[in-house]
Amino acid sequence: MTGSAIVTPVAPRLQKDRYLVPDVARGVAILAMLIAHAGPLLVSQPPATAFVQGQLNDVASPLFAVTMGAAAAIVLAKAGTSAGARRTVIVQNVIRGLILVLLGLLLSTWGSWIAVVLSFLGIVLAVGTPLVLLGSRALIAVLAVVLVLGAPLNEFALTAAGPLITSGERTPGGFLLEWLFLSPHYRVTNLLPWFLFGALLFRIRFGGRTAAWIMLAISLPAWWLGPLWRGATGQAFSPSGSYLDTLHDAGLVLLTLGVIMLLASIRARPAATVVHAVFLPLKAIGSISLSLYVFQVGVVAVMNANGISYGTTDPVAWLVLVLGVPLVGILWWRFLGKGPIEWLIGVVSGRYRSRPAAPDPRGTL
Repeated sequence: MTGSAIVTPVAPRLQKDRYLVPDVARGVAILAMLIAHAGPLLVSQPPATAFVQGQLNDVASPLFAVTMGAAAAIVLAKAGTSAGARRTVIVQNVIRGLILVLLGLLLSTWGSWIAVVLSFLGIVLAVGTPLVLLGSRALIAVLAVVLVLGAPLNEFALTAAGPLITSGERTPGGFLLEWLFLSPHYRVTNLLPWFLFGALLFRIRFGGRTAAWIMLAISLPAWWLGPLWRGATGQAFSPSGSYLDTLHDAGLVLLTLGVIMLLASIRARPAATVVHAVFLPLKAIGSISLSLYVFQVGVVAVMNANGISYGTTDPVAWLVLVLGVPLVGILWWRFLGKGPIEWLIGVVSGRYRSRPAAPDPRGTL
């Protein structure tokens, strides 16, 4: 047989040039999302664990956006300074973003109780990748502008178009407005700054001790400002997408990244060995996080269709989501490598190219 093609191996466990911090952060994000999505299966739980669950729910999506921005910056850096190579990466990420949008729409029809984030992240990927080409100062300026304008834009869009979206038939324009400004769960205006922040983190090669301590020093005041403000004003909560909500997310994201970066900087044994053992499963599920995300939506949909519904207390079902799904991911990563959804999107977008197979020295048939 002649003219056959094979795909170059891309298993994360075989890649020696991957960055530790974004892989681990992505693993933390998918684990946090699994725990948050399993929360409705443990309605009867102590206030302390419910509080932790709420914080994990809040940190998951912005942390995903950070790792996407870091990944975009890494791929653009590997493309070099060639305008053609950079243009190829941008086109590939636009295609990947479109696939994520469509995949998000598909998962939303599966009958789970999960508010699917993929469509939002797909738009962020498509819009944010060209911005990563900006210089650091310009990138910081764009990040600041989006942070400042995000909350008022959300409010303006809600006032101007919210009633039309909620009362009328769903249209493509309605979906776009919801993804950009109006969703009660996620919005591009609030995820894009985290994508750009991830690209900036790559420019300092994900930090070190000084950057980690700075993040940790900022994180606690940022997280605590919301409760202080609500206590002083009597406000019941901080609306999703507001400045206080963004500060709350910033505290959680910076705390998570600061801890990961600080642990990653440890070199002395035996502490470094312990850190490696803790990071390894997080790297594994982080490397195939998209496939795990799709898998967990399917698991939740099956549960929901079989009477294990939102608002119950079912510890076994909770364990299936929180422990069983990651275990499947770790085993897939260990024995098969690249996640199936990651591989498929990479092939469709042109990120993973095929190369001609080497001629068989025994001849051809």
